Amino acid sequence: MGMSRTPPSRRLRLGLPRRAFSQVLLMQLAIAAGVAVLVTGLFLAPLSDQLDDQAMRRALAIAQTTAAEPRIAQEVKNTPPTADGPVQEAAERIRRATKAEYVVVMDWRGVRWSHPTPDQVGRTVSTDPGPALAGKEVMEIDSGTLGRSARGKVPLRDSAGKIVGAVSVGIPYDSVRARLIHAIPGLFAYAGGALAVGALAAWLISRRVHRQTRDLAFSDISGLLAEREAMLHGIREGVVALDRTGRVRLLNDEAQRLLGIGDEAVGRSPDEALGEGRTADVLAGRVTGTDLLTVRGQRVLVTNRMPTDDGGAVATLRDRTELEQLGRELDSTRGLIDALRAQDHEHANRMHTLLGLLELEMYDDAVEFVGEVVGDHRATAEQVTEKIQDPLLAALLVGKATVAAERGVALWVADRTRLPERLVDPGGLVTILGNLVDNALDAVAGTPHARVEVELRTEGRTAVLRVRDTGPGIPVEHRELVFTDGWSTKEPPAHRNRGIGLSLVRRLAERQGGSATVGEAGGGGAEFTVVLPDALTEPEPEPALTAWPAQLSAPEEESR
Repeated sequence: MGMSRTPPSRRLRLGLPRRAFSQVLLMQLAIAAGVAVLVTGLFLAPLSDQLDDQAMRRALAIAQTTAAEPRIAQEVKNTPPTADGPVQEAAERIRRATKAEYVVVMDWRGVRWSHPTPDQVGRTVSTDPGPALAGKEVMEIDSGTLGRSARGKVPLRDSAGKIVGAVSVGIPYDSVRARLIHAIPGLFAYAGGALAVGALAAWLISRRVHRQTRDLAFSDISGLLAEREAMLHGIREGVVALDRTGRVRLLNDEAQRLLGIGDEAVGRSPDEALGEGRTADVLAGRVTGTDLLTVRGQRVLVTNRMPTDDGGAVATLRDRTELEQLGRELDSTRGLIDALRAQDHEHANRMHTLLGLLELEMYDDAVEFVGEVVGDHRATAEQVTEKIQDPLLAALLVGKATVAAERGVALWVADRTRLPERLVDPGGLVTILGNLVDNALDAVAGTPHARVEVELRTEGRTAVLRVRDTGPGIPVEHRELVFTDGWSTKEPPAHRNRGIGLSLVRRLAERQGGSATVGEAGGGGAEFTVVLPDALTEPEPEPALTAWPAQLSAPEEESR
């Protein structure tokens, strides 16, 4: 009954604080302290090796300087080893000047010519002089008659370059350990200073985080991020976020589907992820505007780009491929309605003519008139189907010929046209041919003696398509621009934008490893050429002839 319970607010203070500012500050302080301790330990561990290396290099440098004096090598060759000889005097002078532990000069047999202890002169060295006498420079830490030392050994050469001995210099190793022990207090002082600087930096970073997060708790930030991820990947509109350097920072699922790329595009520029083209230009901001049309593969995309406060940008992508196809079908339907309206008038005129011939009892002329009208349509269909065996392409050209005739344009199929019924992708070729013919009909509309010529032929398994017109042609500087998404010289209709058809033609051609180009036709108009390698399947082998057809030919010949 008398026991008191701790309030919940006080219990919460025992754990980590909820505010992001306080949590970041504590974590930064803990990290700074841990790093200071770790760096101090990591610095102390290799310091001994570094000091040893410095001592060995110093010993080697003294040995190299001693061996460089030509008088020492000459004295080793011409005088005996004595405690008061010129070699001993020179070596001791160098030892005192450099504060080395010893400077030992030996001949090629390993006999000392100098030593700090004169009694050792004339005796053999205690360590192996072989590597130095063999011409190698040696750095090591070893024990000798004077104790443990850092050593440097170099060969001693005469004026002719011949090895006559070696020079060994030692630096006391105890001095290295003394320097290490002496440096430890200073290292701890530096570590304390680094910890203080780290604490100040942690406080400044925490204040910045506090301002940028608006004092939200980490759980709140995590929840916001989870909601953002769910929203981005749940909407049916592509979203591409770019950082201030122009590299992709985020892609949602719809953007990956529309652009045909994956998570590997994150961290790369649009040019690297998508390749050069209008889509990359729009995402990178090199092309500006609203509701920009781009073509990615077989998809027509509407793109909008909005800069962000941090220097980056967010681009949205909408798929309007189906809408574009509906627009094209609407164009075709309108064209067909116009053609049917014109045919209705023409049909009425022909019926009136036929009625007049019948009323005048000119029956033979009526029969001849009907035959001519029917024969013209039959001749056009027969001409197309004779040269183009694929039913889809043949039907397309027959329909386009009717539309062209009603628009006052002569649509011809070139004499060289030959296309067998072995197409790998007839639907793709229908799209290419339809776009090129429509473009040619638009180009020659309203010009005198308007004419469009279509040529389809094969070279092995390669299909070559050419569409020529008698229009104004395309200037040289525009012959690549006409294949760019959204580029057109005509005003767009009300229901959709122009500049997509020729871009789709090139994309379809390049998808099959081919090409689409434009040049000048013979009469001054434009000539579009599309080359599609491997557009035809292999021809089926002809069945082998057997004996029985030859036997049947004899009675057939007799029956004749």
